[in-house]
Amino acid sequence: MSKRESISRYNLIIQKLRKQSANFIQIADFLALESELQGYNFTVSKRTFQRDLNDIRSLYHIDIQYDKNEQVYFIATDQQPEANKRILEAYDTFNALNLNERLSKHIHFENRRPQGTENLYGLLHAIKNRYKIKFSHQKYWETQASNRETEPYALKEFNNRWYLLCKDLKDNTIKSFGLDRLSNLEITNRKFTFPANFDVNKYYENCFGIVGPHDREPEKIILSFTPIQGKYIQSLPLHASQKILINNEEELRIELKLFLTHDFYMEILSYGNNVKVIAPEKLRKRVKSSAQAVLKHYQE
Repeated sequence: MSKRESISRYNLIIQKLRKQSANFIQIADFLALESELQGYNFTVSKRTFQRDLNDIRSLYHIDIQYDKNEQVYFIATDQQPEANKRILEAYDTFNALNLNERLSKHIHFENRRPQGTENLYGLLHAIKNRYKIKFSHQKYWETQASNRETEPYALKEFNNRWYLLCKDLKDNTIKSFGLDRLSNLEITNRKFTFPANFDVNKYYENCFGIVGPHDREPEKIILSFTPIQGKYIQSLPLHASQKILINNEEELRIELKLFLTHDFYMEILSYGNNVKVIAPEKLRKRVKSSAQAVLKHYQE
């Protein structure tokens, strides 16, 4: 059996189980049908199928398990649901971009800077093994890069960018650094003690974006969206704390519990006249001031 047939068979097994759990006979029937449709031989013995599951786990990091009670196979996503979603998204993207035909007429890519993902593996290695790291970081508002030595704690994604959360040994402060502006990564052999009370999920629990809490208290925020914009906010909530207060033909009103950071402020401004800040008053005044400043630009 060719390597091409094996890879295609892995993809078909994943495709089948993403739709619903299935027993071996159902999977075998599906593979037999696809063999007829595609002109390849995807049929497998149960022994070969078990090897396929190991290969899928190794190649795609997609864990297919067997439920003895229901006697079906399923894709396991319980341990790290968000990570597994991303793995499956990456799998979909890989398959779409791995087509043999030319893609230029069918896919339009976003023009963007590299995200610094080439350093993800090294950073995760340093975080897991508690190694101090050194790197250069270029801020947008500075002309020269600065050299840093840090204790890496975690990685965080926000707005299609990756950030390193770490303790900067220059002033022993927890900071975030964009991976797209990070270069000359050096993983030292010097160990550090990871703080026992640090949890990245707790740290960002009431944060929107990459700016951390910095010893502030989260605030209750109430926003009113237009009905159309509200449908988008319902389908893709702004934050895990989002609660719907009113949902009718006039508005979608929600409540959030967040720190008032610059990231969140810029998010509110991005909705323009599709959102109205109800509370807190200081956020209302700040957004109103920005709206008046924009209006002034067009009156001059």
